[in-house]
Amino acid sequence: MSTQYVTFTLGEHHYGIAVERVLEVLPARSAARVPLAPDDVAGLVNLRGQVVLALDLRSRLGLPARAEGRQMMVVVKLGDESAALLVDQIGDVADVGEDQFETPPQTLAPELREVIRGAYKLADRLLLVLDVDAVTAA
Repeated sequence: MSTQYVTFTLGEHHYGIAVERVLEVLPARSAARVPLAPDDVAGLVNLRGQVVLALDLRSRLGLPARAEGRQMMVVVKLGDESAALLVDQIGDVADVGEDQFETPPQTLAPELREVIRGAYKLADRLLLVLDVDAVTAA
């Protein structure tokens, strides 16, 4: 049995979110700032009339701010709501088998270990499975 993940990069790591949790992938849009919000809240984005909270995953995961360049948004389902996760670059959909799954590597930073469910060994890199609920929790 295999599982599919929408993949993206953030810094030096390759991440995946289960396909069924992803609503869409878009170029990042300008966000309206939220007064007094933490640094990892990029703001509110209007997606076809729906106001969605945008979270800066670099900030949330303790990574340095992105240099220049275009960010992307992965819009994910959170129960009846949705949120946009700002990422560096979108990859492909990875189809992985249970035999490739491992626990999160011990070398990950503590803030990453809290939001990573596990990892899959791909041919050329490691795919870290992001726990969408944990990374979006306030």
